[in-house]
Order: sequence, then C-alpha cells, then structure tokens
Amino acid sequence: MTNASGSKTVLAQIPSIILRNNQGEILGPFELTRDLHRLGRNAEKADLVVPESKTWMLVSGCQASFTTEGNDYRIYDGDQVKPSSNRLFSNNTLITPKEGLLLQDGMEITIGTVTGNHIIITYSNPSANQTLKPLKTTSISLKNKSVVIGRDTQANLRLDAPTVSRYHAIIDSNNQGKYILTDRSTNGVFVNGQKVTNQAILFNGSTIRIGPYTLILQGDDLLIADTGDNIRLDAKNLHRVVKDKQGKNITLLTDISLPIDPGQFVVIVGGSGAGKSTLMRTLLGLEPVNNGIVELNGEDLRKNFNIYRNLIGYVPQYDIVHSNLTVKEVLDYAAKLRLPFDINIEQEREKVLTQIELKERENTLVKNLSGGQLKRVSMGVELLADPKLFFLDEPTSGLDPGLDKKMMELLKTLSEEGRTIILVTHTTLNIHLCDRLVFLGKGGNLCYFGPPQEAITFFGLKSNNFANIYIHLEDKNKVEEESIRFKDDSNFYDKYITQHLVQVSTQTNQKSKPKKVNSSFLQQFSILSQRYGQLLLRDPLNIGLTLITAPLGIIAMRIALSDIIPFNLADDNDPSFATLSLKVLFVFTCAAIWVGLASSLQEIVKESKIYQRERLVNLGICAYLASKASILGILGFLQSLLISLTILICFKAPESNQFTWILGTEITLFLTLFSTIGLGIMVSAFVKNITQANSSLPLLLLPQIIFSGVLFKMTGIGKLFSWLMISRWSVGALGSLVDIPSMIPEAKPISPLNPAPVEVPVDIPTEVYAADSSNLLINWGLLLLHSFLYWGVTYILQKRKDIL
Repeated sequence: MTNASGSKTVLAQIPSIILRNNQGEILGPFELTRDLHRLGRNAEKADLVVPESKTWMLVSGCQASFTTEGNDYRIYDGDQVKPSSNRLFSNNTLITPKEGLLLQDGMEITIGTVTGNHIIITYSNPSANQTLKPLKTTSISLKNKSVVIGRDTQANLRLDAPTVSRYHAIIDSNNQGKYILTDRSTNGVFVNGQKVTNQAILFNGSTIRIGPYTLILQGDDLLIADTGDNIRLDAKNLHRVVKDKQGKNITLLTDISLPIDPGQFVVIVGGSGAGKSTLMRTLLGLEPVNNGIVELNGEDLRKNFNIYRNLIGYVPQYDIVHSNLTVKEVLDYAAKLRLPFDINIEQEREKVLTQIELKERENTLVKNLSGGQLKRVSMGVELLADPKLFFLDEPTSGLDPGLDKKMMELLKTLSEEGRTIILVTHTTLNIHLCDRLVFLGKGGNLCYFGPPQEAITFFGLKSNNFANIYIHLEDKNKVEEESIRFKDDSNFYDKYITQHLVQVSTQTNQKSKPKKVNSSFLQQFSILSQRYGQLLLRDPLNIGLTLITAPLGIIAMRIALSDIIPFNLADDNDPSFATLSLKVLFVFTCAAIWVGLASSLQEIVKESKIYQRERLVNLGICAYLASKASILGILGFLQSLLISLTILICFKAPESNQFTWILGTEITLFLTLFSTIGLGIMVSAFVKNITQANSSLPLLLLPQIIFSGVLFKMTGIGKLFSWLMISRWSVGALGSLVDIPSMIPEAKPISPLNPAPVEVPVDIPTEVYAADSSNLLINWGLLLLHSFLYWGVTYILQKRKDIL
C-alpha cells in the first residue's frame, strides 16, 4: 500500500488508483496488490486510508471494495453489503454493493455526482491489454491567456453541442489574478448553480454549466467533468394527493421510488386513471408533490429546472406543431427559437430529418402527414437540441401495430445513442424493447419495476401476454395487495430499486433557485412574427373573408338606405337626420368590432399546447404577444383601410371637412379594430378551448351594442358601463368627425303669434359628439387605453399559466 502523501510513484505492472477532488488535489497513488482492498477514511475498516481532512470528507468510512478478477479488479460500493453514504458512479450509473463493476485501465469512478461536490477515482493497470480511449479534450490551462469556450472549431475549448454558441463564453484573468468568465451566449452559463449575468468571478472548485457540459476549475486548469451524455434520474418517495370538487382527497401517486440509470429506455404502463401521465410529468419536474423529490444527477430537478430547460426533451400527448407549416418549416422555426442564432440551421435540420426518417416528406404540410409521421415531427422538434433526457407521453396512441413497432424501435435506437428515455403508453405490444417497465395500478400504486421479461414471472401469469397484467390489476384491492407484495419482494424491489437508488444527495448548498435564461426579445419577436404571418397567409380564404366582411356589410347598408344621404343635412327641420347619421356611424363601429373579434378570439387558445411547450423551453411572453400584436395590427390596418375606402365610395363626405373626415375615420376605425383585437386576444388567453372562444363572441358583442349610447340613452350605472365599451369611444370619435350636434335642428317658434321657441325632440347627448379636437383626442386616447389594458391583462393571464 502507498501512503496518501500525494507524491508520484513510478509503478511497474501493478494496478493502482488515485483520487482527485473538485479543487484538483490528488491523493495517491494507492497500489492494489491484494485479493481484497477497501478504500475509506476509517482505518479499522479500510486498508487504503484517506485522511480525515475537510477536502476528503466526501469519502465514507468504507467507501469502496476492490477484488481481483483476472488481471484487473472489480469495484463494489461500500463493503459489498452496506452501501457508502455518497455512493459510487460510473458515468452516472450507480455501482451497487452486490454487482459491482469490472475496472479497465484508465476508467474513472466518481464518488458523488459530477454536478455537485465529488471525487474521482482513476484506475490504472499498466499490464492491461486494452486501455479506454481518452476524451479528445479533458482539460485546458487558463494560465496567462484568454480562453474562448464554444462550438466553433477555433475555440480554445470546443464543446460540440447544438445548444452551445460558437463563442459561448470567454475566461480572462483580472489584475488580482482571479479568473473572470464573460457570458457571450444565447442559452446562458451557470456558475455554481446560478445564472451568469454578463460576468462572474471563478474560484478554485467552481462548477460551470455550458449546455450539457459540466466544467470545473481546478487551480489554473479548466476540466471537463461531464459531457452530459449520462443523465440519471432518482425519484424518491413521490406522493401526491389532490382534492376533487367535493373536497375529497384523491391520491394520484403513492410513495413511488424509481432509479433510472443513464441510457435506459423506461416505459410506464397501467390502466386508465393509474397516474401514468402524472408520474411522467412529476419525473419531468412539472408537477409538484406533497412528499418526495426527483433528482437529476443528484440535484433537485424542480428547483434547478432552469438549468436543464434546453437539455430535456418533452413530447406531450397532444401535437406541438403547427399544421399549416411544412415539416422543414416546423424544424427551422423550432431551431431558430431554441438554438443559438449562429448555428447552421440546415445542418441540424438534416440531421434530425435523418433520425426521424422524414427526409422525403420535408416539404409536406404537417396536416397532410399520417399519424405516425406527425408524432415523429413532434419528436424531431425536441431532438434538435439533442436532449439527453427525453420524455414522451403516448406517442404511439392511435397508431396501427406496425407503426407502433417502428416508433418503439426508433426510441430504442435513441436510447442506445446515450439518451435516457421515459415513455408513457397504454399498449403492450412492443414493451419488450424497453430496459425497465413501470407498471402502475389505480391510485398511483407502483406494482412492478424491472426488466419487462420478468414482469410475467412476478405476477405469476401463465401467458406471456402483458395485457393480462391489466386484467390482473383491475380490482383496486388487488392493486394494493400487489403493490405491498412488490415492495416486500427482495428479488425485485431490493434488486432493481433499493440497490440502485441514490438515497443521499451530494449536491452543494445552493443559495437560491437559478434564474431562467432570457432569450433576445428582438430575435424571438422577429422569428415569431415571421412564423405567425406565414401561418395566416397559408389560409388565404380566411384572410379574404376577414378583409371583405365589413366592407360588404357597409355596402349592404348603403343599398338599404337607398337615396338617403347621411352626414350632409339637406333639410334644417328634419329631426331624424342626426339620429340616422348616428346609426350609420354605429354600423361602421359594429363592423369594425365584429371583424376585430373574429380575427382574434382563437389566436391564443388554438395554439395553447404549442405555446406551453415553447414557454417551457425559452419562449418570452412579451415577444410572443408582440408578434401577435404586430401581425394582427397589420391585418387590422388593412381591414380598417378597406372599410374606410368603402365608406369613401358609398357615402358622401361632410362638405365642410372632407380630408380630415376620411383620415380621421381611418384612424378611428384602426384604433377600434386594434382595441377590439386586444379584447379578443385577452378572451382567447382566458378560455380553455376553441369552442368557448366561439361561444364568447355574442357575449362580447351584445354589451358593445347595448351600451354604445346610440340605441339607448346612457344614465346612471348604464353610463358607467358605457365608458367600459369600445363602441362608446369609437362612435364618439366618428360623431365628432361628422359634427353630429350640427345636424340637430335648432329650436324655432311655432308661429309669429307664438314666439316661444319649441325644441325638436332629438335625444342625442351633444357633448359626447362635440366637433372639437379635444373631444376627438379624448376618444382616441380612450381607445388606446382600452388596447393597453387588454394586452396588459393578457400578459398576466399568460404569465399565470407558467408551470415553473
């Protein structure tokens, strides 16, 4: 045995190990000469003794056991019976006390997880016939130079991942000799669990997250501690209870623990209401629990979700792509939103199209794809970021057996490439392809976890048909019995859960929840506006109907009026002229409100599922709403322009002020349309589905008609309600432009013998339609205020939808 002096010893053909901590301190080498060695801090339990110093406290009293196997050694966790406190990992896969792992020359074993405080054990065996291939770049010196980290081939430290920018970050030293990291990226940098805002000071042992990579500063060297290819998930005692409408408790998950190793393909099955989707969304970090925790590589996933947003793929049960885009366009827009702006979009798209086998359908509209192809497009959107943890909820739902098999084979291939895949399904035809099967019973009871081939044995069924397990677990009492039996069965629960579950977290003490990386507003606004505009143009019939509806209505009114010409008073004694002109203006307003609502009521709710998924990654609410406002604003301008031109053609302008009238009418109608669009967008953000949006149209339109102040005189509380109506201010502005008060006949005496003037009974509030600039500006200002209020409330409604 070699003492722990840290001095280097020239070893002949003797296997040995060295230990390295986060600060770069090295302990060893320890020679392995016996048939059995034990590593630890307790000299009574271990012969390879680690000192009792603070920097090595992560090592347990008995951390690991080494036994000879051929020319090499097999390493076991703990003393081969009791596991160590912080456990042993190989590429984030847990090494158990019973199974162990056969070591090879150059292999690295980790005490604790690489995302927190950890120690690396490096095994060396000069006499081995084969050695592990080293990483292309394991570390780089920062001393006396500026170091560029990024995806570019010219970067000093190249990190090859689609979520990494070409020049992601730069590390320099300041006058005090400290290293300063400057963030230059799209998707952000996290240092010691906190998002970097422009710059951060690095200290010895600092952990840096860039895309899927974990880097550690050790002295003057920057070490690649983890490439992100090996993600493990530990679910510990997940329990969730909610209340129904009657206030009764409903258990969704019942004390579920699951260890999911890197690269495993895990399938969650069970009957309806068993909690499959709830469990998956909990493992994903989206659903809260009353008790328990989900850890990703030893970190609380829900708390640190902002670090992993771009590294987790999630395909919900519903489709998350726009049907009026081609496959190519869907992937291009998704790449522009999720990946750095300096990435080669075409290259990434071609790679994904090959993976999902849709290259020949890249120019096909999504709505023309088959069910299986549509699911693959949704998967392709997620694969753009090359996620290492991939969740899919019912991706085979509705597919025929052949497509189901192809989908499962594709997922198996993706897991073999190093991804950890968790799938929810209700079909059992091809679940033999998975590595681990999770069978849930009613009430979220875990009835089985292990290899799919052993499930039939555990349930004691004669047939190999997995569907028989569904029948077996139909009874709730049977479910509870089987769940208890599974937890008491050491051949299954202990073997596949207890021995593989990381019970003690090794993450560092984190100050606070990491902040979300905010993407560029202008970049997202540009991409979203382009996509939204393209989607509208893909439906020319709808655009055409939207543009001509109001003009056709105004033309119809012109026909109905026949020879009557409003706005230009011909008979000073006509008491009905002012009322008639006001009604015509009211129709102009109603036409604008109608098309404004029709254009906007579905615009958020119809893509709510897509919004939720994109928001979960990096979508900014302001950029999203601004894109809606800009494109719908352009559409509103065209609608108001056509309405104004139709009015100009069908109706003679007031003789006194023709230019001001048509320009003022255009401004008024545009403001009316834009504020109504804001109202429609707000309602679209509030309702749950398209049916509710359509049903709300008359409910929104009727108050605008009733409280406009045209059909009925507004007094008392009615007057207050009218101030809340777009129609009130729109008609007010139009009335001011045509000078409605001037059309009301003046009071005249009945006869020379009776000189007392008699007023004409016209019930029109002249102050509302006063023909002065201040009144006009007030009406326009109130229309703008309505717009700001509606868009502001929409922002709040969208913000409240955030899960994390």
